[in-house]
Amino acid sequence: MWWNTLLLALREIRRNVLRSFLTVLGVVIGVAAVITMVTLGNGATRAVSDQISSLGSNLLMIRPGQRLGAVSDTAGAQAFKEADAQALASQVAGIRAVAPSQGAAVSAVFGARNWSTRVTGTTGAYLETNNWKIAAGRGFTEAEERAGASVCLIGETVRRELFGQQDALGAQLRVRQFTCQVIGLLGAKGQAAMGNDQDDTIVMPLHTVQRRLSGNQNVGTLLVSLEDGVDSERVKNAIRDLLRERRKLADGDEDNFSILDTRQIADTLSGTTRVMTMLLGAVAAVSLLVGGIGIMNIMLVSVTERTREIGVRLAVGALEREVLLQFLIEAVVLACVGGLVGVLLATGASVLLARAMSVPFLFDPGINLLSFGFSAAIGIVFGYFPARRAARLDPIEALRHE
Repeated sequence: MWWNTLLLALREIRRNVLRSFLTVLGVVIGVAAVITMVTLGNGATRAVSDQISSLGSNLLMIRPGQRLGAVSDTAGAQAFKEADAQALASQVAGIRAVAPSQGAAVSAVFGARNWSTRVTGTTGAYLETNNWKIAAGRGFTEAEERAGASVCLIGETVRRELFGQQDALGAQLRVRQFTCQVIGLLGAKGQAAMGNDQDDTIVMPLHTVQRRLSGNQNVGTLLVSLEDGVDSERVKNAIRDLLRERRKLADGDEDNFSILDTRQIADTLSGTTRVMTMLLGAVAAVSLLVGGIGIMNIMLVSVTERTREIGVRLAVGALEREVLLQFLIEAVVLACVGGLVGVLLATGASVLLARAMSVPFLFDPGINLLSFGFSAAIGIVFGYFPARRAARLDPIEALRHE
């Protein structure tokens, strides 16, 4: 019975190919929209996590002032010194490396080319705290750091804008009133989560920047990389206690420095993108319901058109459940075909859009199976009422129908 009923349902679908196509179109669009939105959302979440991770592994950023972000509150706050970084590295357990950092906006010149960028004065620990690899050349030596030598490492953006196809290693780069030798090329990192270009940078020894650019011994930021598996809250509390002691803050005084945990930023941004993904997926799922309503409408029209055929089947002995099953199978087949086409369409669209948006394509079997299963459920739910109406027709009245 099941096989014959299935063959009858498929025959009716083939007899009205155009109508069947228009019927499943809503389901195709709904399934494709849901899968595409969720897939792109997952890719965006992964991209945000990767960008935060590129800042450094278990990285803490400590700056003077009570607020960090686009608008930093550093007015009147006591600056850090290099000794603060040395104290953190030697007195706080769980810290892998500490890099003092002092930045300055400059215009770099090589030959006839110039480029506005930012110089960061720091120590060799900067590469470790920021997970930065040297693509070519070498890093600073201890002697160069102590002496404040005129040497530098440049990011990929600076290399491209100033040197083009020329070899940058060993070249003399002019920064404001002095020149520095390019001893290393930093590996490309790309855009950070906040939108800034991480490769648009020049890195010099801290003492070089302090003496030649800033003119003081201040340190703007302390970058602290934690060891794997340590309790970051415990380490942050230890850092806070040590810095309060070194900055001579009384028990009732507020901190005049801020500690930012990049892992918390990653969790916050990832959570936000996940919520947006769920919201977009829910909005797209509404189109699946619209597709289900379309299936019900077409099936009701089909019942009306085939009233006489139904009457003949019932008159020659067909059971109500067989008629019900035939129309229900037709609705489910239409919904499943729409779901399958929607999955294939969504996969192709997700690959293309992920490439255009520069986010990773993450195939999620769960959302694909869920969307396909939901489309089948749509066929059952919205196909049941027309099928029941067909099964309950009076054979005599159905045979009289013109």
